[in-house]
Formats: sequence, structure tokens, C-alpha cells
Amino acid sequence: MSGTDDQQPDSGETRCGFVALVGAPNAGKSTLLNALVGEKVSIVTHKVQTTRFRLRGIAMAGPAQLVFVDTPGIFAPKRRLEEAMVQAAWEGASDADIVAVLIDVAPFAEAGERLVEHPRYGDAKDLIERVAATGRPAVLVLNKIDLVRRDRLLALAEAFNALADFRSTFMVSALTGDGTKAFLDWIATHVPAGPWLYPPDQAADIPLRLLAAEVTREQMMLSLHDELPYQSTVETDLWKELKDGSVRIEQTVYVARDSQKAIVVGKGGARLKQIGQAARTILEEALGGRAHLFIRVKTRDKWQDDPARYRAIGLDFPKPAS
Repeated sequence: MSGTDDQQPDSGETRCGFVALVGAPNAGKSTLLNALVGEKVSIVTHKVQTTRFRLRGIAMAGPAQLVFVDTPGIFAPKRRLEEAMVQAAWEGASDADIVAVLIDVAPFAEAGERLVEHPRYGDAKDLIERVAATGRPAVLVLNKIDLVRRDRLLALAEAFNALADFRSTFMVSALTGDGTKAFLDWIATHVPAGPWLYPPDQAADIPLRLLAAEVTREQMMLSLHDELPYQSTVETDLWKELKDGSVRIEQTVYVARDSQKAIVVGKGGARLKQIGQAARTILEEALGGRAHLFIRVKTRDKWQDDPARYRAIGLDFPKPAS
């Protein structure tokens, strides 16, 4: 849902731009996005590679509308699905007005004096250099600062700034909100001048069918933890608004094997019922009305080779390497 709004100031006074949040899996991109927007728009769990596609969260800062793009974590892909996710992340970075490189500093808390010898330094270095190669304006965001001493943070900022020409550096805790206002205020003055692209009260740009699927997938991950195979997905098959104002939502969970199906369903269907109830509660809060959610589980051993499944979850099917 996009478009301008009658309440926005004259376009000569407004700013609007796209900011890509890029980083390794579990760097805190989704948590930061939710903090910047001021409400939950992106799925957050303890599992790595939670975000699978580019999701846009919209924040207002004075006369500026900031469209933050939460990208999948950048890592070395081993499967076709992972390849599609990483491709989506780099496309999000290359299309942005500003790229925010998010680094999780928690692993560096006990690092020695030679940061370059830390195992995570090489990954961060590769990421920063690839972002620099895109030629897009970039800022450095050190996340989880509440877990690291200040002198260590300063040393990390110096080491990472030596790798690229960052426009600015920010130290934040996406979880507590520390430092996020300063980041938001800086971004608001550095995006291009121009009219807003969305109504000022819109928090996200994501189809409702896809949002519903993400909510259910999040509750599956939270309920099943490591029992749930990473290669599972959720699709919304039906979204129908009923005469009484409620919504009927039908979804399919795809897993690779029958044994995985049994895990999701649980004894007597108890686990699936629990997941559905939790997802429905979140959806009703987001929609401001009743939702009737029906979930079934199917086994499809090669769903990751089906282009239609990728389109359904908002990804491009990866093209074979030439």
C-alpha cells in the first residue's frame, strides 16, 4: 500500500529516502528496524537467518519519511534458498540512498588488543568492503553496545572506519533503544529532499498475505526452537474479508519430510493449535479486528527447487551461475 497523503507538508519542505540495514545473521537488523519504526514490523527470533526477504519499515522524523529496508543476513550461501536471500540483501543495498552496516559488537567484548586477529573481524571486514564497492553512501552502526566496554567500542569503531569511508558512526542498542534517536535524526537530515511515498501513519510496506505468513512462521520458530528445520516455510493461500468485518486466513506450512510434519502438528494436533492461537492473537492486534486462522501442514521435499514457492515468500528464484 503506497501513495502520498493529504496531511504532508509542501514537498519542498519534506525529505524521503530508503535506508538499507545490512549485516550478518543475528546482527540485530530486525530488532533495530522495530525500534526505529516504533512498533513490531519484522520477525525477531533467536534463530539466525530469520529474515528471508526485503521488508520495508517506515519511520517519521520531523519532515522526513525514512523507509528502512530490513534485508536478510549476509553470509556465504550453501543452498538455493540461502542464495536467494543473500541476493535480496545485496539488491536492497544497491537500491538504497544510504546503507547502514550493522555490526554485532558482543562477540568482541573479550577481544584482545589485536582486533584483526579476532575470528569475527574477517567477516566484518568482508562485509564492509563489499558495501564500499557498491558506491552507495554508508554509515557504520555498532549494535549491542550495552554488552561491551566503551574503550573497546572506540577501538572497534576506529578499526572498522579504517576499512571504508563511512559518512558517520553510531553506537546503539537496538534492544534498549539507546542511541537509536541520534541515528534516526542523522538519517532524517541526509536523505534526499522530496515528497513522502507513504501515509505518515503507515508503519510497513508488506502485503497482508505475506505479513500473515511471517507471523505464523515466527510463532513456529519460537514454539519449536531447534526442532523446526530451517528449510520450512509458510504460505497464505486465502485472505478473505467477511461480511462481519473479520478475515478468514488459510495457510499452508511446507516441510521437507513426514517426520518434520509430525513435529509441527504435535500430538493430537496440540502443537499446531498452539502456534495458530499465538499467530491469530498477533494478527488480530495488527488488524484491529477478528481473524479466523486455519493452518495445514504439507510435505514437499523439493519445495526449495520450485520457483512458485520463492515468489510466494517474496524472493526471486536464483538464476544458475553462468
